[in-house]
Amino acid sequence: MKAKEGKILVVDDDKHVRLSLRILLEDFYSTVDFISTPKQIISRFQSTSYDVVLLDMNFSPGVTSGNEGLQWLKWIEEQSQDISVVVVTAYADVSLAVDAVKSGAVDFVVKPWSNEKMLASVNAAYQLAKSKKAYSTLNQQQKAVGRLSASPFDEIVGRSAEIKKIFDTISKVAPTDANVLILGENGTGKELVARAIHRLSSRNTGLFVTVDAGAIPESLFESELFGHKKGAFTDASEDRTGRFEAANEGTLFLDEIGNIPLNLQSRLLSVIQNREVTRLGSNKPVNVDVRLISATNTDLSQGIMQGTFRQDLLYRINTVEIKLPSLRERQEDIPLLISHFVNQYCRKYNRPLLKIPDHVVRKLQKYPWPGNVRELRHAIERVVILSDSEGIKSADFLFADVEKPTGFPLNDFNLDNLEKWAIDECIKKHYGNISKAAIELGVTRGALYRRIEKHGL
Repeated sequence: MKAKEGKILVVDDDKHVRLSLRILLEDFYSTVDFISTPKQIISRFQSTSYDVVLLDMNFSPGVTSGNEGLQWLKWIEEQSQDISVVVVTAYADVSLAVDAVKSGAVDFVVKPWSNEKMLASVNAAYQLAKSKKAYSTLNQQQKAVGRLSASPFDEIVGRSAEIKKIFDTISKVAPTDANVLILGENGTGKELVARAIHRLSSRNTGLFVTVDAGAIPESLFESELFGHKKGAFTDASEDRTGRFEAANEGTLFLDEIGNIPLNLQSRLLSVIQNREVTRLGSNKPVNVDVRLISATNTDLSQGIMQGTFRQDLLYRINTVEIKLPSLRERQEDIPLLISHFVNQYCRKYNRPLLKIPDHVVRKLQKYPWPGNVRELRHAIERVVILSDSEGIKSADFLFADVEKPTGFPLNDFNLDNLEKWAIDECIKKHYGNISKAAIELGVTRGALYRRIEKHGL
C-alpha cells in the first residue's frame, strides 16, 4: 500500500486496540488521531476534516447492544457525506455490523483482525472518501462504494505475461455472476485476485466477506457459515448471523475449500443450489444473494478420486477456474516485487530507502521461492528490519546460497537432460505422486505425463 495524505480518526475505548492501530496505520497515512470516547468526535470534527473514521460500537461498561455506536454513525453521516466509516466489532456483533453498513458504514472489521485485511478495509474507505469528494451526485457516490483503489489491480504487483493473463481473465469474469474457483500454491495471492473480482463486479456496493474454511473447527462450521439461533446448542447464548447472510448482495470468499469435511459439503452444496440458508435451531430459510469465490491449494480432482471431495460441489463452484502461477513461473516479476516490498517496509519501519544491487536481485531470481510472494515479502521485511547498512547484500538472505540437490548434472547443460533430471527428482521427492510433482514443477498433470513419456521415465 502506498503512503497517502489521508486523515484517519480511531474511536475506541480499548487502549490496546488504539496502540495496535497506531503501530499499523501511522506509516501509511499523514494523520492518525485517537480518542477513547465518541463524545470527543464533535470537537475533533471542528478542527480536522477526516477521510475515515474507525468506530467501535460499544463504549459504556457492560453494554453490548451497539446502539451508542449506531447513534454516532448516524451523527457522522449527517455531518458529512464525504467521510467513510468503518465499524470495528467482535464477531458476535456481526449482525449489528451488518445493520451499521445498512446505516451508512462502508465496511466492518472483526476483532481480532488480520493486519492485511485491516489495511485493505481502511484503504477501501480512504479511496471511497476521495471518490465522494470527486462526485456530485448520490448515484455516483454509490458506484464508488466498496472500491479498494482507483485501479482494481493495484494490490497485485507484476507485469509478466502470466500476470497479464490473470488480469485479462479477472476483467472478463468479474462483471458476470459466475462462481469462480481460484487455484494456486500458498502465497500466490488468491485472496487479492478474489478482491479484484469483487471490486470490478456489480456487487462492489456490497460486502466482501472472507472465510478460511481450514481454520474453522468442524463442530462450528455450520454456525459460522449459516448462523444460529439463541439456544441452538450449549454455547449459543445469542443469535448469530452467518457469513452467507453477512455477504448478501455481495461476495463470499471461501478460502481453502478443499479442507471442508465431506459430511459438511452436502450442506454447502444445498445452500449454493437453493440460494437460501437456515440457521441452526431454526426451521425458517432465509434467501441469500451471494456471489461465491472459492480458493484452494489442493487438487480437488484428486480429492474426488479419493472420495474426500464431492464432484457435484466442484461443478457448482468452478464455473470459471483461475490458476495462479507460482513465483518461480514469473521470475521476471521478482525485481518489481522486491522494489515494491523494500519501499513498503522502509516506510513502515522508518528506515532510509535501502539500495539493492542488481547482482543480489539476479540471485534472488534464481531462488525457487516455495512460499511464493508471501515468502518473498517476509524475507524482504526481515532484511529491512535487521539491515545495518545502506544497501541489501546477498548474505542478508539466509537462503541466498542454496546448494543444488545431490545428483544435479553440473557439467550437462542440455535442456532436455536438465528437464528429465528435474522431473525424475521431483517425482521421487513426492514418492510418485504425479499431482504434487506437477504443482511443484509448475505444469499441468497432462503436461507432466507427456514429458514423462517423452523422457521414458
